[in-house]
Amino acid sequence: MRKAILLLATMALAILLAAGAALAITYGQPDGNRHPYVGALVVADEEGEFVLCSGTLIAPDVFLTAAHCTAAIEQFGLEFRGVTFDSVFAPDTSMVYPGRPYTHPDFPGPSSDAKDIAVVVLDEEVTDIQPALLPSAGLLDQLANDGALKGQRFTAVGYGATERTHEPGSGAPVFGEDGTRMYSVSTFAALNKTFLRLSQNPSTGNGGTCYGDSGGPNFLGDSRVIASITITGDIPCRATNVTYRLDTPSAREFLGQFVVLP
Repeated sequence: MRKAILLLATMALAILLAAGAALAITYGQPDGNRHPYVGALVVADEEGEFVLCSGTLIAPDVFLTAAHCTAAIEQFGLEFRGVTFDSVFAPDTSMVYPGRPYTHPDFPGPSSDAKDIAVVVLDEEVTDIQPALLPSAGLLDQLANDGALKGQRFTAVGYGATERTHEPGSGAPVFGEDGTRMYSVSTFAALNKTFLRLSQNPSTGNGGTCYGDSGGPNFLGDSRVIASITITGDIPCRATNVTYRLDTPSAREFLGQFVVLP
């Protein structure tokens, strides 16, 4: 049921974007405390609590994620519990910060701008985690104009499923379990008005994202600057991470209602 919710939510967006279905960290490694400001949405159904999507603390009381994640909470009748920043989510012991989700009012937008962005305003400030940084206006366009995007590396972080594995005699390959904060490195593939596409082809040394990493950040290099958030990709999670840019007028107009923009 739970994996079906993630799959249906991301496939619905993929159909909207005509880009395939997606989004867990693939070909990466456990994050530990490398990115403490990256967390996950915690929801509950009749079986208990689980992690739905990923996201990032961008102000002491504001958590950034994807609109298709917050929309899925209501769509599938889930109970929103809040946000966790524990590197490994454990339903019985993890700290969960309650809050209220705000989905972009125009989601889902057209394929040219899906408006796939949302925030959770937390009931109280998180005082022991320094928030990540938003990009300045037009940052990626500036890098593109300077020829600096070719070969540029981005760090994806999230709590989603890991790459498919197959044990001899065990049947079809299966995705690894989610719930652990992981990170991987991808390289630039393409840029357009609202989307940044990243290569996550393991044959070229890239990692990437998969189911459950939606809403999670893609940092510029090793910095704390979030260039974009993961929204979709390909079904086997081996080709392209399609991400929603945060430096555009559209994204900044929404975010400016909740945080002070750089």
